[in-house]
Amino acid sequence: MTPSSRTVLSAALATLLLCACKGAPEEPAAPDAPAAPEAPATTATTSGIHPSCPAEPGTAPRGDLVATRIAAADGDGSKGLYEGPVWTGGALYFSDFTFDEGFPSKIRRLTADGRLETAIDPSGSNGLALGDDGALLAATHDRKEISRFDLVDGSRIRIVGEFEGQPFNSPNDLVASADGTIWFTDPDFQRAAAPGGQERTRVYRVGTDGVVSVVDDTLRNPNGIALSPDGRTLYAAGGEENGVLRAYPLVDGRPDGSHRDLVSDAVIPDGLAVDCLGNIYLTEHTRRRVRVVSPQGEALATIAVDANLTNATFGGEDRRTLYLTGAGSVWSIGLDVAGLPY
Repeated sequence: MTPSSRTVLSAALATLLLCACKGAPEEPAAPDAPAAPEAPATTATTSGIHPSCPAEPGTAPRGDLVATRIAAADGDGSKGLYEGPVWTGGALYFSDFTFDEGFPSKIRRLTADGRLETAIDPSGSNGLALGDDGALLAATHDRKEISRFDLVDGSRIRIVGEFEGQPFNSPNDLVASADGTIWFTDPDFQRAAAPGGQERTRVYRVGTDGVVSVVDDTLRNPNGIALSPDGRTLYAAGGEENGVLRAYPLVDGRPDGSHRDLVSDAVIPDGLAVDCLGNIYLTEHTRRRVRVVSPQGEALATIAVDANLTNATFGGEDRRTLYLTGAGSVWSIGLDVAGLPY
């Protein structure tokens, strides 16, 4: 781990990551913006488990499964990607970015009744996560920063945008701990979207005090990132064609300096999801599948799709529908286990 660097934000601003404070609007909300989404559900829980998880999580998937396209969300996969799905307020939110100069992006909303709408445009976003106040936290390549978007008025606040005095490369995916700590990946996939960048691609931690530190700088182009339901293990995927799914034990909310690879033969690993049993759903971009593995790395299931795949999340009323995003497509599959909504 390298020495930490204090961000340009004050500690007070960093602390608002998951609070209900708002900044001055920078991007207007779309005309069809909904009422404020509900914060993540807090159902009955087992000790130490994420508040979105029920006391009886269910049974892990097994064998070879196939997800189904959602027709209302079909787009042109040759022009861009859908990314960063999260479930909140009874709808699926995801980033929709194109391969045009600057990788322009917007946040879309797929409602429970099948309507595809635009929630925020532009957003410059890739991966998304949830703040416990219902706001979206976003890894944004347009400004090379981690941002907070208010889904009611569309306002945007910068959380952090540099390390050791230089901009990030192209923040890709992120996840927030219960205490407001943010973990994110910074590959160089959309580095050309804005000037500047880092010499290395890394996994980062942003503390509630606004301090940025390096979790891992040995993983080439880290991509997906997630936390275990009890918050004691961080997962990151990366390595491109010779990819891995890596687990980092956390002690008091900080990496203990060790890691182990649960999967060492992934091909272009992308985004991650985690179910309430702690199993990890690793998407493999060009192999067009999800690999489901246990926290010990045991292979449990595969879920196939029919286009390149980017990311995954759980949603639906009971959090037992797995949603997948990819090349202009959204897929879903009902499972017997509940999972985390981002």
